[in-house]
Amino acid sequence: MTPRTFLLVGGVVLVAVGILGMAGIIGPTPADSPFGDNWWFDNGENWAHTILGVVALIAAYLFPAGIQRFLTLVVGIVGIAFGIYSIFTQDFLGANLENPADTILHFVVGAWALLSYRGKEEAAAPTAP
Repeated sequence: MTPRTFLLVGGVVLVAVGILGMAGIIGPTPADSPFGDNWWFDNGENWAHTILGVVALIAAYLFPAGIQRFLTLVVGIVGIAFGIYSIFTQDFLGANLENPADTILHFVVGAWALLSYRGKEEAAAPTAP
């Protein structure tokens, strides 16, 4: 997977999760989530997901490949860092981090981003003379 594909897929997923959370389908309280106390997104997380998703989509369409690659590396490092952080605490700037669900999710997203960072951009098909 390329960094651009990661930004596109990740951006769509983040916007969808943010909107579903704000609509009360997966948040903003455990009672509103089909996963109950195990996994839900509060309003802070919903806004963060929505904003980060929109930024990822903008980056996928407007930024050159080198910047997309750098952003994917940053997401990978931050995802792993949040995974480690959420092992020790369940709060980040007022947003709720559930364990172990958020910890696992952040590690998975971080690893996905780092693997995408290593992905090669697809070469253009050769044209006939």
